[in-house]
Amino acid sequence: MNNPLIVALDFSSIEEVKRFLQPFQGEPLFVKVGMELYYQEGPAIISYLKEQGQQIFLDLKLHDIPNTVKQAMKGIARLGVDLINVHAAGGMKMMEAALEGLEVGTETGKRRPYCIAVTQLTSTSEQMLHDELLIERSLEETVLHYASLAQKSGLDGVVCSAKEVPLIRERLGAAFLTVTPGIRFSADEKNDQVRVVTPYEAKLLGASAIVVGRSITMAANPYEAYKQLQQEWNGGEEK
Repeated sequence: MNNPLIVALDFSSIEEVKRFLQPFQGEPLFVKVGMELYYQEGPAIISYLKEQGQQIFLDLKLHDIPNTVKQAMKGIARLGVDLINVHAAGGMKMMEAALEGLEVGTETGKRRPYCIAVTQLTSTSEQMLHDELLIERSLEETVLHYASLAQKSGLDGVVCSAKEVPLIRERLGAAFLTVTPGIRFSADEKNDQVRVVTPYEAKLLGASAIVVGRSITMAANPYEAYKQLQQEWNGGEEK
C-alpha cells in the first residue's frame, strides 16, 4: 500500500454510495466497506466498487474460531478486495488461519489481500479497558502486545490509533502497517471515538494509512473535504 487516505463508506445502501461517489468520477479512491454496508448489500457492493476502479478495504473485523475464520477468508479472497482485517483478540491461531484462508482463496498469480488486526477500537478508553474488559495492563501496553501477536502470526499490520503508531514502529519496524481510523478535521466533533487526530498529526506520527468517514461523508461538499484532508495527509499543515 502506498500511504492511502481511505474513505469510509458508512452508508446503508448501494444507492447512497452511488450518490456519494458521483462528484468523485475519475478520482481513484481507496474506500472502506464496513459491516453496515456489506451486511445490507453483500458481495454486490464489492463488485460495483471494483467496476469503478476503486481499491477496497473490507472492514469486517473477523473474530471467531480459527477454522470458521479460515473458511470465511477463502471466500473473501475471491472477492478481490485489497485489505481485510480480523480482531487480534482472537489469538495467534485464528490470525494464522486467516492468512491460510486468504492464501488458498487468492487466484493464482495474484497477491493475496493485505491482512491487518484490530488492536483496540478507537472508541475504547483506558477506563473502559479496565472496568469493562477487565484488562489490567495499560491501553498502550495492550495495543503493543496485540500488535506483536499479529506480527508473529504473519499479518501485514494492525488497525490502531495514530497516537500508538510511534511505539509500534519503534518495536515492530516501519514495514509493519499501521492503519489509523479516528481521523478528523481539528474542528470536527469526536462523536463516539475517543482517540482521534487530524490527518497532519497522523502523518507526523508515522501512520501508514488513515481512514476518514464523517469528516468527508457528512461534509457539505464531500469532494472538497476529501481534497483538503488529502492535502493535509500529504504533508501540508492543517488549516
